[in-house]
Amino acid sequence: MKKTIYLANPYGFSEQQNRLLLPLFVKALESLDLEVWEPFERNNQEGNLTPGWAYRIGQADIKDVADSDAIFAILNGTPPDEGVMVELGAAIALNKPTFLFRDDHRRVTECEEYPLNLMIFTGLPQHNWEDWYYTSFDEITNPHKALARWANT
Repeated sequence: MKKTIYLANPYGFSEQQNRLLLPLFVKALESLDLEVWEPFERNNQEGNLTPGWAYRIGQADIKDVADSDAIFAILNGTPPDEGVMVELGAAIALNKPTFLFRDDHRRVTECEEYPLNLMIFTGLPQHNWEDWYYTSFDEITNPHKALARWANT
């Protein structure tokens, strides 16, 4: 059975990002033989047409985070998307393997060690955390980085 990875991302809110960027991430993760749980595809079918839609989508997303084997969180933006941060926090609290992606070069912290708020890195190992942090798209499938190693165990 394939391992599942929750793809926490804000790209479903933008038509162009949903059409152009999101499929690239899904394909890269699938190339590691992972089953990708992308929340916009899985849980946002209903839209905002019926009462309670937002609650149901939020609950479905958190259930997917809990039921997945790991999380891959896209953290671009200053600050990163709030929903992605909640999903990431839930995954960290549930002790899920955590992989972070940010190719946005702007720093969002005063911490000299980490490029984002230090709490975002609490799901990563203390030493060699950079192995779990991806700063370019090409790194996602790098067999020497943590994601590829985890996918093959």
